[in-house]
Amino acid sequence: MKRFVRTVSTGVAMSVVLAAGASAETLRWASAGDSLTFDPHSQNHGMTHAVAHQMYNPLVYLDMDSAMQPGLATEWRILPSDPTVWEFKLRQGVKFHGGEDFTAEDVVFSFQRAQHENSDMRTLISSVVEVTAVDDYTVHLRTSGPNPLLPNNLTNLFIMDKGWSEANNVTIPQDYSAGEENFAVRNANGTGPFRLVSRDPDVRTEMVRNENYWGRNMFPMEISRIVHTPIQSAATRAAALLSGEIDFLQDVPVQDIQRLNNAANISVATGPENRTIMFGMDQGRSELRTSNVKGENPFADIRVRQAMNIAINRQAIQQVVMRGQSTPAGMIAPSFVNGYTTELDTVPVTNVAQARQLLAEAGYPNGFQVTLTCTNDRYVNDEAVCQAVTGMLGQIGIAVRLDARANSIHFAELQQGVLDFYILGWSVPTLDSHYVFDFLLETKTANTGAWNFTGWSNAEFDRLSRSLPTQTDLNARNAAIAQAWDLAQEDVVYLPVHHQVLNWAMRTDINFDVQSQNQPMLKYLSFN
Repeated sequence: MKRFVRTVSTGVAMSVVLAAGASAETLRWASAGDSLTFDPHSQNHGMTHAVAHQMYNPLVYLDMDSAMQPGLATEWRILPSDPTVWEFKLRQGVKFHGGEDFTAEDVVFSFQRAQHENSDMRTLISSVVEVTAVDDYTVHLRTSGPNPLLPNNLTNLFIMDKGWSEANNVTIPQDYSAGEENFAVRNANGTGPFRLVSRDPDVRTEMVRNENYWGRNMFPMEISRIVHTPIQSAATRAAALLSGEIDFLQDVPVQDIQRLNNAANISVATGPENRTIMFGMDQGRSELRTSNVKGENPFADIRVRQAMNIAINRQAIQQVVMRGQSTPAGMIAPSFVNGYTTELDTVPVTNVAQARQLLAEAGYPNGFQVTLTCTNDRYVNDEAVCQAVTGMLGQIGIAVRLDARANSIHFAELQQGVLDFYILGWSVPTLDSHYVFDFLLETKTANTGAWNFTGWSNAEFDRLSRSLPTQTDLNARNAAIAQAWDLAQEDVVYLPVHHQVLNWAMRTDINFDVQSQNQPMLKYLSFN
């Protein structure tokens, strides 16, 4: 089946919000975009994970302070007798929403499912060579070598019920990039704090509290009903909160922060977000699809990438487009990720004259044309950021055609490998540089470089990155991380723009601090 994508008009979105109704225990939650799919292993996508965390559980997860906590596993360790085996003890007495018992066979099934070629999660567990159920509540994960950071990779790897998956013919993940759809795309049967009631993609999702949740007495669990509504228009999102039509707004328009803060019944919570916004360039093709340059690829010349890098005025974007709600970036990882340094994150000085000279040296004195593909409902002011960069590149002779669209369309095409120049935001839930390397920079293969659509490939970088999961000497590991970053930075593989600042707005009677992953764990939310 072809995936059905719907664009919601402002009027329809508002009517959905109005129809939601309100009560002391109902939370009407709005965000700019929607989950791409409810198939928990199909897409490694922030908003998709944010919604999934309400209905599914991983073995371990990051709490509201981004500290690792026990989920469906209560304890975990490396076996003293074998450093290549992680042992997870599972939580007993847990039920799926359909009433099925949670056991080790569900974990084995879910890991094997997540390793399928359709799964965007497979890179996270590429080191896992065997998953074994020792007994009903013990699982062993054997890796290709010692992997001391394996649990860090599991915080968004959700566990499905094996029997439900078999009964509904969803033992294989959805092939999202091919536009396929399966039963798990619009249905869910997890062990999470909320269970699905209804799903209308890009329009409305309703969930109710799971009264049998294993953590029912461990968390506030004060929400009895969630209505999630994606509202693409920034002005409409802010207006909906101001008028009381929604209670919690995840994607606060930067231009409305002060107005919302000044409102009597609204508060805004702010903190650094674990997300860097960047631009990718397809450097590997012999000829770009959307350029007027034929027979060669301008992005393949490092001087062109260097020129684009110094043409972008990140401070201007921070001040004008983001209203101060960003930190200009020189690298594609935020400050709390292992491997980050202020030197790597140094922002290049904007220099239009030097950029023009570099283009001329590369053989493009008059510049060239190319299409920039951008989301308009995924990142903070994403389309406005793209418009600003379009103008900045125009100053050095690169004529950019901007194509802004919904994130559901953008990511489907990106994963088909058909975009020349594109926006991408990246978070690092493992808080370690290897996550960036593995997904964005390693040579694209069946198991590595899942989001490397740049065509960049460097054998020395690959060697360094692939040594990291099994490197147990911390000093040697950090030295390899530093060397790998130097290689990627030198080649200007991506054009980092900024690290986002996270703002959530809500009614003043709601107690809920921001989480740097931008994945609200609504089981923690409480009301005054």
